[in-house]
Amino acid sequence: MATAEIDGTLISYEIIGEGDPWVLTPGGRFSKDEPGIRELALALAERGKQVLIWDRPNTGASDVCFRGDSESAMQATHLAGLLRELDMSPAVIFGGSGGARVSLLTAAHHPDVAAGLAMVWISGGVYGLLLLATHYCGESIRAAWQDGMAAVVALPEWAEVLERNPRNRDRFLALDPREFIATLERWMLAYCPTPDQTVPGLPDAECAALEVPTLIFRSGKSDPHHTRATSERLHELIPGSRLVEPPWGDDEWKQRGAAARNGTGHLFERWPLLAPQLLEKA
Repeated sequence: MATAEIDGTLISYEIIGEGDPWVLTPGGRFSKDEPGIRELALALAERGKQVLIWDRPNTGASDVCFRGDSESAMQATHLAGLLRELDMSPAVIFGGSGGARVSLLTAAHHPDVAAGLAMVWISGGVYGLLLLATHYCGESIRAAWQDGMAAVVALPEWAEVLERNPRNRDRFLALDPREFIATLERWMLAYCPTPDQTVPGLPDAECAALEVPTLIFRSGKSDPHHTRATSERLHELIPGSRLVEPPWGDDEWKQRGAAARNGTGHLFERWPLLAPQLLEKA
């Protein structure tokens, strides 16, 4: 396992192939080892690309980190630092769901590392965003309020990062519960929809100022977490962006999302199908 220390945070990563640099970022708190991520990297590498897959802070084998205005902004800062550290900038930056948000924030706040931007399943809509705020922050805040950081460490949602990176236990326990709560409440606020902010943590005016070539895969019309309106609005905002249909139908997306939630499938296993469109439009 390769690692790099970025701003005091140990990041786990892997580089696949040789050629023009790309980076892939999954969503949720899924790691780079989730089925579909490596397979897409291999598909791109077969076509002459050097592809970085990585565990964001708070995912997989990387360190946990609780700083910044939002979790996505913190992860974007680490991605920019990792690309510079590995001499892989500027790169084509691709992500889905939470990874789309991280990719967009990276391109907007660190334009020197972005040669291109591509996104699928962009989180949006009042229901979807408020659900994310509760899902990612709610239980950890409750546990810290009631029983301190030892209770946070015991939550199932942090089991993988503790198992794969044992030093994370000490990093958690070293945190002041009050500061931890304040950070996660700030992160929750970042998800709250506002009229001038289509994507959490990034004003529409900053999207409109983007100059990087951008490819947006339209979201499914029946997906309340990644609404079609969000992808279409972002396409309207980003100058010169291209909006394309993903290589799967809306019904298939519903089935795969349900399978991932009930443990009978994997959310990203169809990502390798995106390779032809990514390469054509890049």
